[in-house]
This record gives sequence, structure tokens and C-alpha cells, in this order.
Amino acid sequence: METDESDRYRAPALDKGLDILELLASVDSGLTQAEIAKRLDRSPNEFYRMLDRLVKRGYVTRLDGDRYSLTLKLFGLAQLHAPVRRLASYATPLMRDLAQRSRQANHLAVFDRGAAVVIAQQEAPDYWGLSIRVGSHISLFDTGSGHVLLAFRSDEEREMMISEHVRSRKDADLGAEFYQRLNQIRERGYEMMASAQTAGVYNLSAPILGPDGRGIAALTCPYIALVNAPAAPDITQAIGMVQKTAAELSALAGATIAVQG
Repeated sequence: METDESDRYRAPALDKGLDILELLASVDSGLTQAEIAKRLDRSPNEFYRMLDRLVKRGYVTRLDGDRYSLTLKLFGLAQLHAPVRRLASYATPLMRDLAQRSRQANHLAVFDRGAAVVIAQQEAPDYWGLSIRVGSHISLFDTGSGHVLLAFRSDEEREMMISEHVRSRKDADLGAEFYQRLNQIRERGYEMMASAQTAGVYNLSAPILGPDGRGIAALTCPYIALVNAPAAPDITQAIGMVQKTAAELSALAGATIAVQG
């Protein structure tokens, strides 16, 4: 009996898990175990152990007790994929130029498993500047990078990101004002806020957008007023520079991802 070349090395358990992930990725509000089984034309009992493992490994979460939905773990893993690593590499000369023109440090952050993670940073060219080391995990709720990463995602993705962040950081509940702020950031295209961590610093943040218009990273300048540098750009000029660099990186990210996809 001849065997189809594509089925020679079948892994039924792996296929079953991938079927579940692909199905859940295609729906917005999650599915029950029975609905998953019906759509995949299988018995519900076939999926109990697989769903249990996917939940324990963090790829799937249970909503309202009996509905299953994807988490953002796959999205977090995707941040380590070549396009984003390449974005960090390609961003270096643009970030260096931004630092020179603004006289300020800057960094690039992405969302990864419940936090904003710094994947690239550029020092200020002079004596004074505030830098955040690469690999730092920072809050989504009280940083410019976190606000921008949340603002430029869909409502559903935003809620999943917040859910993962709360689960990992135990932050307080959010109010309506927080969501209004995110919507305002999206409308004006950037965040400008006093740092919640360091007095006298303002976070100037703008999004790096993918080809579909969704935020994939945040470019942030921790702005400090330079008293002994009268020619240094003021905060309004600096946010304009951050936006311009973010737009250039967005164009680059779109081209990069399009080539990879």
C-alpha cells in the first residue's frame, strides 16, 4: 500500500494541538470544548487532555469557565522571530540619529508575555540622559511605551495583553479614564506623560506600525530638560522627532515583514 509522502511522518497529537490553535485563532469570542469538537469533526473527549495541556502551557486560557480562547503567548514568541529581531537591528542607525538630533536617549520596546520589553536602546550623546538597559521589563500601565503598545492594538488584543500583565504583575484594576487615555493616544498618534518612576522626566512615545496598521513596537524618548544646552530641542520639538523616526521605522517594518511573509 502506497503512503502519501505528506503523511509519512504524521504526529497525530501535534496535529490535534495545531488544529485547536488554528481554530481558536479564527474566532473572536472563544469556543467551548463541544464547539471545538464539532468544528473539527471529532469527539469532545478527544480534546480534553490537549486543551488541558495548552492551558497549562499558557497558549490557551479559559473564559467564563467553559470557553477557550488563545492567549498572547504565541504573539510573544513571534516577537523573537526574524522580522522583529531585524527591526531592532535596522532601528539602530535611526535611533542613533534621533539621539543626536534630540540630545536625548531613546529605546525600542515590544510586548512579551505580560510586559513591555526593551529590545534596543541608544544613549544620549552628551553627559546627561536617562537610559534603560536592553532586556528590561517595564509596566504597561504607567509608562509611555506600555501605553503606546496598548493603544495601537485591537480592543480584544488589548484586553488579552492587560489580562496577561495583571496576572504577571498583580497591578490594580483599571478605570474608564485609563481606556479613554489609550483612545486619545491612538487619536493623536503619540504619548507624552510625566514619568511615574523618575521626577523631572517625560516619556515621549510613538508607535512602530506593521503593514496592517497594528502596533508592533514603541519608540520612547525619556526626555529631560537640559539646562546648560540652550540649543537643545524643547519637548515639543523632541516629540516631533520621535514621531518622525517612528514613522520611518514603521515604513521599514512594513517592508521587512512583507518580504518575510
